[in-house]
Amino acid sequence: MIYGIGNPLIDIIVNVEEEDLVDLGIHKGTMALINTERMEELLAFAKGRTVSYTCGGSCPNTIIALASLGVDVTVAGKIGSDENGVIYRQRLEELGVGDELVETGDERTGSTVILITPDSERSMNTYLGANRLYAEEDVNIDTVARARFFHFTGYMWDTDSQQGAIMRALEVAKANNTLVSFDVADPFAVGRYRKAFLSLISEHCNIVFANREEARILFDNYDPYECCRSMGKLCRIAIVKNGKKGSFISCDGVVSSIPVMGPVVPTDTTGAGDVYAAGFLYGQYHGYNVKESGIIASILAGEIITQRGAQFSSHKSEELRAYFASDEWKTRKN
Repeated sequence: MIYGIGNPLIDIIVNVEEEDLVDLGIHKGTMALINTERMEELLAFAKGRTVSYTCGGSCPNTIIALASLGVDVTVAGKIGSDENGVIYRQRLEELGVGDELVETGDERTGSTVILITPDSERSMNTYLGANRLYAEEDVNIDTVARARFFHFTGYMWDTDSQQGAIMRALEVAKANNTLVSFDVADPFAVGRYRKAFLSLISEHCNIVFANREEARILFDNYDPYECCRSMGKLCRIAIVKNGKKGSFISCDGVVSSIPVMGPVVPTDTTGAGDVYAAGFLYGQYHGYNVKESGIIASILAGEIITQRGAQFSSHKSEELRAYFASDEWKTRKN
């Protein structure tokens, strides 16, 4: 089983123009944490526009993608005792995701307004809400101990209580030989917690994911290959995603290059990194080697950016399960 602790968020997806971001004072392509007033402002902006809603959150996206491929998964986090919390739980049940979400009446369920520009770049504005209250006592120790993989992201470092929960889970993982997967998740998070993340990577993690910008901040180096080498000295498997140029994976100090498996011009990049992580973990879960796992990750990321949103339809999920059950994907050139 693969177990994830993350921030369950209702995603509110809005198509915008470049000038809209300027008018709203939003830095394109990043994730900003916002307060209640800012959330109300963005919701008012979205009125009258085409808006779609879905379950989100970086770690939940990864766990949901794994479930769509038939992997036994469970997700944990904190939601409010409100309508969005009910919707989130219902959706997890429909998707076959194990639910260890904890409810609170003190805050409403978190949400993210995702603004998508014509170039398919996403700018995320997150109201954490109940997520901020997830704490050490909410961690199901038995589930962490039983899991083969424990996955979390850098977004869990934004409150002391969330940090405490993750550190407790990491202690349990270490004591029970549960493999730890960490997605650093966001350049701003890396900027805030660089030293803490480097310590986490070297002391607790087996698999680490970063994109080129996150890796640049971590290692003060603009070369993704060199960043991958540097991160590979801190953990067994280090992955640096390099956008349209593919990705690099270091395993036991040996770096491999993984090609892009998808369109040159994406429809929507929302959740591409989360789904890449799901593909790699899927490969490791099924015993594939690192390069094969990277190919699966690249294929899945290439598939998700051809559609709107970060989750596959049930029909597409069935197609992908059948595809990876065959040997056809192993010889794919793109």
